[in-house]
This record gives sequence, structure tokens and C-alpha cells, in this order.
Amino acid sequence: MHLWRNLALVLMLWHEQIGESARKSTVLHADETGWRVNGKTHWLWCFTNENVTYYVIDRSRASPVVLRFFKRAFAGVLVTDFWGSYNAIVCAAKQRCLAHLLGDLKKVAKYKDTSGDWGEFSKRLKRLLRDAMRLRGRKLDLSADEYSRRRQRLEARLSVLLDEGWQNAEARRLVKRLRRHRVELLTFLYNDAVPFDNNHAERTLRNGVVMRKNSYCNRSLDGAATQAVLMSIFATLKQRGSHGTKPVVEALREYLTTKKLPELPKKQPNG
Repeated sequence: MHLWRNLALVLMLWHEQIGESARKSTVLHADETGWRVNGKTHWLWCFTNENVTYYVIDRSRASPVVLRFFKRAFAGVLVTDFWGSYNAIVCAAKQRCLAHLLGDLKKVAKYKDTSGDWGEFSKRLKRLLRDAMRLRGRKLDLSADEYSRRRQRLEARLSVLLDEGWQNAEARRLVKRLRRHRVELLTFLYNDAVPFDNNHAERTLRNGVVMRKNSYCNRSLDGAATQAVLMSIFATLKQRGSHGTKPVVEALREYLTTKKLPELPKKQPNG
């Protein structure tokens, strides 16, 4: 354990560079999943895009964690699910995961009250979301003017849907959420770099989930901090095409010789 902690301390500069790169990115995905530290519930947070992955293990699942990470207003687009902790972040724009929204509709249909006008509400919302996804997929086939017209029609349909007086309790609950996040639902139709789902963060977190099953998480806060640093570094190196331990070994050799850590490897052309 001491060896891993010492390694994390030596590579801490890389961890800080990864975090700063994430905070300066144009699009960033965030998600979290359960974790255990000394038998107590903690959370593994993930902030990631195609070039970097930054992990944090914290006792809290609340907004102070993301506020500590961002430190200041985020100039890019933040892609997340509807978890309330992300509401505290000031961003240039946000995109909420539409796959989660479709999943919520399925859960209501299976477990909750579907009486009254739920069927009509669910049908119209699903059709609108799927039409939006199809429009994004057809963007290259349409002229800029036609794409803009279709996008505006979707915006109008969404406004009408949210303004109607739905009676079903589950419909009213979802309408309340959608009104709160109204400007965060169709960002992907205005920015080609933004997806309509948060699959990237979910896929990245799966590596942590696998590790959670194999390692039973951490037995101390120091161990959790060490794990977050090393997971961030190895995940980012893999994203940049530097697989295995070779770049870390080379960095340690340079550090032992010069007492300075080299720059974090940049993304390889085919990485």
C-alpha cells in the first residue's frame, strides 16, 4: 500500500494536469456510482471526455463535490443525467441525458401510476425525443435552413407539451423536471460535439465498477485518494494511446534522474 501511495504522490502533478485539462474542455461528461471505503458508503465520481478522465472518491453525493472540482464557472458544455448535484454548476451550456429520460418513462410504465392521460403524455414525449435524435442523425442530409426549421418545430412541440395541463401525477412530476431543465434538453441539436446521452461517462465508470467487484473498494481514505489518482492517470494514458505501465516507468526513470516529472503524454495520432 505504501508503494502505491508513494507512486500516487510522485504522479500527483499528472493528476492535477488531468483535472485542469478537464476543466478547460469544450465538452465534459460527469457521472457517479456507489463505492465503499472502510465499509461505509462513498461515491466514485467521474469527469471525462475523449481525452481525459478524472476520478474522485468522496463520502458525499451532493453538489459540494462538483463545486470543489470545477472551482469556477465551466466554459464548456456539461453532459449529465438529471441528478440534482449538477444543478449547482454554472456552465456555458448543459445537456441532460435523454436516454435516462426515456428510461424514466419505461420505469413509470412498469411500476407507477399510468392512469388518466399518462399514455398520451408518454407517447408524445417519446415521439418528440426520438424525432430530435433522428434529426441530429440526418443533419448532413439537410440544408442549414431546413435543419433550423425542423429544430424550431421540435422546440415549439416541447413548449406545447410542457404547457399543457396534464392530470396524471407522474406526468406532472416529469413536466416539473423538464421545465426546470428546459434549455438543457436539446443542446445537442445546436452543437455537433455534444451527444444526446451520457453514455461516455457511463462506459468510463464501468471500469470502476469492475474494479469495485474485484477489489472490494478501499479500506481507508488514504487508499481511496491513492486509487482515484492512479485510476485517473491510467485511464487517461489509455485514452491517449499509451497502454500499460511503460509511460509511468519512463516517467519514474526521468524523475529519479532529474527530480522533475515529465509532461503528461499527449494523445497519440492513432490513440
